Amino acid sequence: MLTTLNEVLLPAKKGGYAVGLFNTIDTDMLQAVIEAAEELNSPVIIGTAEILLPYGELALIAPSVVDCAKRAKVPVVVHYDHGLTKERCREALSLGFSSVMFDGSLGEYEKNCADTREIVEYAHALGASVEGEIGHVGTSGKDSSADRYTTVEEAEDFLNATGVDALAVAVGTVHGIYRQKPCLDFERLSELNARLGVPLVIHGGSGLTDGDFRKLIACGAAKINIFTDLTLAGKAAMTEALKVGMDYMELRNYKVETIRKEVMKKIRLFGSAGKA
Repeated sequence: MLTTLNEVLLPAKKGGYAVGLFNTIDTDMLQAVIEAAEELNSPVIIGTAEILLPYGELALIAPSVVDCAKRAKVPVVVHYDHGLTKERCREALSLGFSSVMFDGSLGEYEKNCADTREIVEYAHALGASVEGEIGHVGTSGKDSSADRYTTVEEAEDFLNATGVDALAVAVGTVHGIYRQKPCLDFERLSELNARLGVPLVIHGGSGLTDGDFRKLIACGAAKINIFTDLTLAGKAAMTEALKVGMDYMELRNYKVETIRKEVMKKIRLFGSAGKA
């Protein structure tokens, strides 16, 4: 069933577990994620990000993603992640996405607040949810500096100014493959969780240890984003399939099954199995 962030993240925040967002840029990944969520009776968040559109354009993937969510046996949020432009966020909503993230974290603070608030008003009028970001979650090898970590004061101010339903915070994770051990500020996350009334989101989840995930959730993370781990699982499956001489159809199904198992691993780890 198609739903919004509020329906899956507020229970997660209250219940002390997290719901995974798994970006799905094609129907192979889409099938793997939905089957995993249904098998474990878990709510799930699927979608894509603006930076991923060259590999699966919105107008191409939206019909299948939205329809699959509506037919699913579990709650499914279709989320547009890291929307960098208001135009693309509106396009995603027009195509049936039930949630969007507007990410103005690299721009001026006042503009980030104003643009995010505009998207919140637009999305809420359509019954959709909105995630914002304050601080900045960088990319591995490019920007992982501690001075962009989220502070409680700016987070409270941002929430009051925008009215977002969920907030992405920077506590030491980065997007992509970790080239060095991340410096995670669990104490800061706990403080943010204690002071803020909305579910908190961790970006850059791929590559963290199981212990890291458990501690992040214990400190208040209600949504954790995963993409790189899925692509690595898919790539490994295709490499193995080619080595043993599978044909295209066999390779495709083997890739789906491998990604499905990786999603199931994360669902169990996040504690959302049986929560649908």
